[in-house]
Amino acid sequence: MLPTAFATWSRRLWLGISLLLLTGLVSQALAHGIAEGDKGYIQESSGVLFMQFVYLGAKHMITGYDHLLFLFGVIFFLYRLKDVSLYVTMFAVGHSVTLLLGVLMGVNVSAYLIDAIIGLSVVYKALDNLGAYQRWFGVQPNTKAATLIFGLFHGFGLATKLQDFQLSPDGLFVNLVAFNIGVELGQILALSAILIAMGFWRRTSGFWTHAYTANVILMTAGFVLTGYQLVGYFVA
Repeated sequence: MLPTAFATWSRRLWLGISLLLLTGLVSQALAHGIAEGDKGYIQESSGVLFMQFVYLGAKHMITGYDHLLFLFGVIFFLYRLKDVSLYVTMFAVGHSVTLLLGVLMGVNVSAYLIDAIIGLSVVYKALDNLGAYQRWFGVQPNTKAATLIFGLFHGFGLATKLQDFQLSPDGLFVNLVAFNIGVELGQILALSAILIAMGFWRRTSGFWTHAYTANVILMTAGFVLTGYQLVGYFVA
């Protein structure tokens, strides 16, 4: 009786979280996880503010629905901490490289297009989890390479947003490094919570039954983000 009740509770909890993610995804789609108050602080800041930018980076990651959706898809079927660490590292390397180089070198592309690609990264991973590529094309893409590549896009998306602000050159490099450290710390905190929840869910009898539904919801969220950004690109 208890396992059945727990499975029902976990299913309802997952559906509730999914709806919240979809709602939050739409509300945050154009902000890319940077609140209005934080935008003002970043633009008014001057000099080295290491801890403040670590905090801003962590906050960005924890509230960045696009990042969390993609990483959720990446670790969905990973059980060993070694594997989780490897994929998260690949994503972090890609994210760090384009975040730093994008801002420092002034490389700028439409944020709408970058965020649309980020939405497609969520769709890609959901389809991968569903085994779609093996069924459709008879091949399995290199998931490590894909994680690195999409990490590059995720970092570039944030770099594009940051360039919309009037960043002070005084202490810029150190502040960017601090921001990126915060992003990775936020990623660890968010993934820790996700892994704990996944651990409980995987122990239920309904995990494999609802894994398909979960990834369909994940794919839908990716399409919502992509469509939202493309509309913004053509209308704005």
